[in-house]
Order: sequence, then C-alpha cells, then structure tokens
Amino acid sequence: MFQVIGYVTNAHAAMLLRILCFISLATLSAVPAELPASERIAARDYPSVFQAWNGAKPLPGQSEADMLARHDLAFVHPSQLGLRSEEPFEGTAFKFTAASVAAAREHRTKLLAKNPHMVLLAEVRYRDAPKGFIPENAPWWKRDGAGAFIMGWAEGGYRLLDVAQEDWQSQVVHRAKAVMDTGVFDGVMLDWWNDDASRVSLIRRVREAIGGDALILVNANDREIPQTAEYVNGLFMECYRSATPEDWSRISDTLRWAETHLRSPRINCVETWFHQSRNDFVLMRSVTTLALTQSDGCCLFSDPNDLPTADHLHDWYAFWDKGLGLPLKPGVKRVDGAWERGFTNGVVIYNPPGGVPVNVQLASPQRSRATGRVGTEFTIPSGDGDIFIRK
Repeated sequence: MFQVIGYVTNAHAAMLLRILCFISLATLSAVPAELPASERIAARDYPSVFQAWNGAKPLPGQSEADMLARHDLAFVHPSQLGLRSEEPFEGTAFKFTAASVAAAREHRTKLLAKNPHMVLLAEVRYRDAPKGFIPENAPWWKRDGAGAFIMGWAEGGYRLLDVAQEDWQSQVVHRAKAVMDTGVFDGVMLDWWNDDASRVSLIRRVREAIGGDALILVNANDREIPQTAEYVNGLFMECYRSATPEDWSRISDTLRWAETHLRSPRINCVETWFHQSRNDFVLMRSVTTLALTQSDGCCLFSDPNDLPTADHLHDWYAFWDKGLGLPLKPGVKRVDGAWERGFTNGVVIYNPPGGVPVNVQLASPQRSRATGRVGTEFTIPSGDGDIFIRK
C-alpha cells in the first residue's frame, strides 16, 4: 500500500507513485531477459569450458561464483545452488523448501548475469548412492544372494541401486521432474551411462516427464550410445584413458559421432585428466583444441579421480579465455593429419598424437595462445594444439 506521510496533496501523491513505478520498471528492464537454453548454447563465444561437479581454483580477486560463471555449462548436485528439502532422504525428496527455491533461483540469476550463455544441469542420482540416500530397508538397494549390499562407486563407498526395478525408475523420474519444476536448472545429468535395457526404459520415462526442451547429459565416457541417442542432448565424456594415440583416436571418433547422432541442441562435454600435474599444458591444449575442431561442445582438463581430493577439480588456464568468437563451419581434417577450424576471430589447429609436427601458414598475423608469439607461420608438435587469435 502507498502511504503519504506529511502534508502532501493527492495530486502530489499520484505523481510520486507514477515516478516510483517508472523507476521500478526501468530497473526491471535493465536486467537482461534470460535466453532459452538453445539460444544460449548457439550464441556463446569460444573456447567453451564446462564444470563437472567441482570447480576451478579461484583466480586472484575472483569469487567462487565468478569462477563458476566462467564455465559455459556446469552440472552440480542440486544443493550446490542452494536447493534444500525438508524430507529426510534425498532419493525420495520431491519437494524443496520455498526459501531454498527462491535462493537457488536468485543464485541462478546472478550466474547468468555474469555469463548470459551459461547452462546449468542438476545431477539426478540413480545408479548408486551413499548410505542414507534412501531408507536402509528400502527395496531399491541392490543386494547379493545373502542380502548384503552390492558396492558401486568404490571410492565414495556408494552402494548399487536396482536400476531395473520399475518402482525405482518411478522414483528417479519423479525426482528429475521435481528438480526441473523448481526453475533452477536447464536439464539433468545422469551418471554411469550405457545402453542396457534398464537405462533405455529409464531415459524414455525421464524425457517424457521433463519435456522435450529440457536438456539431458549422460556420462558414457568414450563410448557411443546408439540406443538412447534420440533422448540425449550430450555426452559427458569422462575420458580416463588418454595415454596413447589409440585413446585419443577413440575420443575423437566418439565425439564426432555424438555431434551428429544426439538430440539437438547438443551439449557434448569432453574431459581428460592430467598425467603428471595440472601443468601438463600440452594435454590441456590437446583436449581443448580437439573439442574446438571436432564439436560445438565444451572441454575440461582436470585432476584424475584417484587423488584424495574431490574429483574434477581444476585450474583455469588463460588458454581458455574467450576471444575466438563463433565457428564459421565444421572443422576439417587436413592432408597432414591435423584438424583445422575457422572462427570469426581466429583459427584452431589440433594435431593428434602419433603423427608428425605440422606446419601452419596463416593469411594474416595472428597471436598464438600457446606461446604469445604473433606471426603467420607456426609449427605444432604431434599431440598438441593451438589457438590463433587475429590481432
């Protein structure tokens, strides 16, 4: 209610009310409208990096939210954006507190203000889980012949869930829809994915429940998933094998398959792990340029899972800073075996391992992201890649 305090005429009060309304509308109009996920994906600048659960080490002066927003796609546990349920078991928590939904939506709004092209996905756990995820006596735990729990993800001490059970699938579908109904996320992420009959049934039901516009990302590592491709927007390629030329060839083949066979809009995400340290810059450049030349997806170079720290932690590399612009056309494989792709502001070269160094000749001087050198002629070793930005 508008209240006039002191000696103010009705005319003055009406004028003041109009001024306040004008200010409010102007403030609202200053906040950019959120684009649909498909438009955010299509219009983003490159390189494009994603976050798998855990984030990047903060750069000087950067907050945790700043670092998260540097990623064009992030999949997280719903609680990482603030969602909370009053129900005791996460696996059967289908309602979130009003306060947490409001806080999570505000968190989303702030992230998209920092990066208007960001896409946010919620992990929906279905394959295994820690003790306490569902009641101890729930029939959905997978047990052996003696009734003992069967272990899933050993590092986390997770127990397997019985994905084949229709009743458990119903719980997962209900959970996926509940998370999406909050308005906080653009889609869901399903871990540990392959094309068995149980998952074919599950993903059909999830897609039907969350609708055609919601995004679905699945972790199939470096494998193709032809039976569930029509329901999936992207592969999370958690590529734990990247030591040999054959490994990199398999990653490349699967990524290019996913770019042509999965549902649009596509959100393929390729991750490799360091071999010695986060300073394995050649490996970082390789996965980045592979993703840039052979997909419209995202990349990540992170810690290996066998470290005692949280999985998928990583540094932020200057090599990943924006500036390439949009791709002009699909990448092509050159006669020397390297891959090349043009962007509005430069060109990217990926030279797969197992070959020979390749020579790059550019029509105009460009700056190498790998070395900082400006020129028209460069050499890229086997198993490396580079980004060249026009001056």
